[in-house]
Amino acid sequence: MTRILVTGGAGYVGAVSVEAFLAAGHDVVVLDDLSTGHRSAVPDGARLIVGDYTDRATAAAVFAEEAIDAVLHCAARSLVGESIEQPARYFGDNVGGGIGFLETARSAGVERFVLSSSAAVYGIPDTTPIPEDAPLRPVNPYGESKRSLEAAMAWYGRAYGMRSVSLRYFNVAGATDAIGEDHDPETHLIPAILRAVEAERSVTIFGGDYPTRDGTNVRDYIHVADLADAHLRAIDATSPEGGAVEDGLLVCNLGNGDGFTNLEVLRAAETIVGRAIPHEIGPRRPGDPPTLVASASRAADVLDWRPQRPSLEEMVGSAWAWRQARPGGYAD
Repeated sequence: MTRILVTGGAGYVGAVSVEAFLAAGHDVVVLDDLSTGHRSAVPDGARLIVGDYTDRATAAAVFAEEAIDAVLHCAARSLVGESIEQPARYFGDNVGGGIGFLETARSAGVERFVLSSSAAVYGIPDTTPIPEDAPLRPVNPYGESKRSLEAAMAWYGRAYGMRSVSLRYFNVAGATDAIGEDHDPETHLIPAILRAVEAERSVTIFGGDYPTRDGTNVRDYIHVADLADAHLRAIDATSPEGGAVEDGLLVCNLGNGDGFTNLEVLRAAETIVGRAIPHEIGPRRPGDPPTLVASASRAADVLDWRPQRPSLEEMVGSAWAWRQARPGGYAD
């Protein structure tokens, strides 16, 4: 049994990962300031500590009191548009706070660290599917902040022997029976479509003239439960017996191996809800590339990870079932 600290464990991705860790028999502590997470999303069996990971004293107290073996770091500012408007906040929290948290973990003797990263580190890629050795050219402060923290993790491995894994992914979707997406504002396409269905209003698809099979963006999606499984495998890979981490940092993309257009996502939602969903094609968003799909062959080879729920119907269907069971989202 490993004692794992999950920052951001009251959020969507973090809470589902906590759920997977508990099911695998691990002991889990959650550190979350509840600014965007939900107290009721934290699975039974995990201990919730309400606090900010960027506060060094708070983080040091958690490590001192909880005897942590490994960290899954999910907490971060993650809105691309906001990062462009407020770069100081993103570099302050994600980079400054993240490196401070990494140092606090190291000072406490923690040698195992997994980062919930982003394929935003690639920016607009030269080729697709995108391999891990593609040039890192982020086009917004959010992606830059993830790249910077990954760089620190690599150097911590070389200098201090810390074993780290960074998992880069694009779009996460779906829900488990207990945990789903409940963001404010909602910037993700699938829950935005489902909210529009509930509110009986139209959905806007941004851009209809891209060089894709139907003119709309192609994006990579993975089910949140598959992402949680990857986090579990990454934690295992950082163990002394895991042997998968070389030179301090293992980087793996996570993806479906293919992509779905925005209109295909909309059509899948129509199939799930059983009716047509009114929509309109709006202008392109600046800097939106036509296709973003990640190659996940390294995750398959090194972590033995493959998506088990690859269809849009599974992702949208589970998200819709969760929303139907919890009208209005979490009570808190």
